[in-house]
Amino acid sequence: MFRSVFFPVRRRICRSILFGFACVAVSSCASPPTPATSEVSSPPLPVADLLRKADENYAQRENLDEVRDGIQVLRRVRALEPSNYDAAWRMARLTYRLGNNSTDRSEREAIFRDGIAAGEAAVRVQPNKPEGHFWLGANKGGNAQLQGPLSGLSAVKDLRREMETVIRIDEGFQGGSAYMVLGRLDLEVPEMMGGDRQRAVEILEKGLRFGAENSLLRLRLAEAYLAVKRPADARKQIDYILDMTPHPDFLVEYEESVTKARRLLSTRF
Repeated sequence: MFRSVFFPVRRRICRSILFGFACVAVSSCASPPTPATSEVSSPPLPVADLLRKADENYAQRENLDEVRDGIQVLRRVRALEPSNYDAAWRMARLTYRLGNNSTDRSEREAIFRDGIAAGEAAVRVQPNKPEGHFWLGANKGGNAQLQGPLSGLSAVKDLRREMETVIRIDEGFQGGSAYMVLGRLDLEVPEMMGGDRQRAVEILEKGLRFGAENSLLRLRLAEAYLAVKRPADARKQIDYILDMTPHPDFLVEYEESVTKARRLLSTRF
């Protein structure tokens, strides 16, 4: 989920996705000649199949080309069905992944804008579901961090509002990930802008009720314990991360957590 700053430059790789087109050429040497056949196109994939394809792309999100492909698939769905909630929040999810991990600043800026637009569309269509709010907040946070530290009041307020909305709708969404984001905010935002390290600890501990196996949440809790000078408790969280068996759907996030947990272990203990 949120990374440290939600960065060599490389050329953007754009791959187009072609669905269901086959060209068949038939010729005959018999007499009299047969009429020429025309190209035959298979019907386009249904929206449900396109959404499944985007989910397959997301499952391979460690490869940013897969992420880019998934975004193109969802752009196609949204062109067909602009009010499709499932396409909109999935778009925001993939754009956040690309925006957080691309090394091309111009790509990141453009993709976060797309993600914010998709998240806003999802929230308009289904304001009482958590996915749109969560990924809208994630893209807003990523975009704000790209422009500079999360010091702007509007960025902080936007993030807090979206994550608090997620909690009101579904406290346990994605293993307490909204709690993780709120705790992260209180850790990183200066006190004069509303940050509070002790409150970060309390929020993240609440999140553990829903995210005992959320490695990123435990990583943020370890950071919060260190911030309030509780190194023994921080060490327990780090040890838990290194010893846990990750959920197969979140191996990418687990590997990121392990890397950062080991860094904390080597630099703070």
